[in-house]
Amino acid sequence: MARPLRIEYPSAFYHITARGNEQKDIFRDDKDRERFLGYLETAAGRYTAVIHVYCLMSNHYHLLLCTPEGNLSQIMRHINGGYSTWFNKRHNRFGHLFQGRYKAILVDADPYAGELSRYIHLNPVRAGVVKQPEQHQWSSYAAYIGKAKPSRWLTTDWLLQYFGQQPATAKKAYVFFVTAAMGTEGEDPLKEATSTLILGKSAFIDDIREKYLGDTVEAKD
Repeated sequence: MARPLRIEYPSAFYHITARGNEQKDIFRDDKDRERFLGYLETAAGRYTAVIHVYCLMSNHYHLLLCTPEGNLSQIMRHINGGYSTWFNKRHNRFGHLFQGRYKAILVDADPYAGELSRYIHLNPVRAGVVKQPEQHQWSSYAAYIGKAKPSRWLTTDWLLQYFGQQPATAKKAYVFFVTAAMGTEGEDPLKEATSTLILGKSAFIDDIREKYLGDTVEAKD
């Protein structure tokens, strides 16, 4: 089976997921989680990755990020490759840490970023890890609602602008938006992604297909 295409261009926006090989944990303790966040920080500093949302679970993670330089492959080699090497050395193990390639869905950010952020931030609640999303230490939700200081490498202002012009108003509106979906199964916004791993309105998908999915486009790692 052919590998999904990696569509890369400046300022592209992606939902990224990666799971542990054989569904095994990729984070065994807080030191592992802190180290992974360190790779997000260096990806932002070295490769200009703009990290909007993250959530670390035990055997997988979610990211929403933007690539101003159109260099997703380079960013993900740094994050997944660097972390895998560190994890294997620390835990005295060999072999693949992640289950195949990471999954990258190209996103039409304006209509979908909010829904995706809610889906990611509610992941620990729906998995039964916590009762409230802000209780999960290893996600960006607490930073979005003012319960934690955002890390220097985490960008919250761009998404919050959709919920209000004033920071306090935007944070309250975002809390309402996220918690309104609690207690329900909720719609998975990713189910609308096309077979080419694009999530967006028809005009966005048509534009991407026209520009990047010609016969000369090759899959990227």
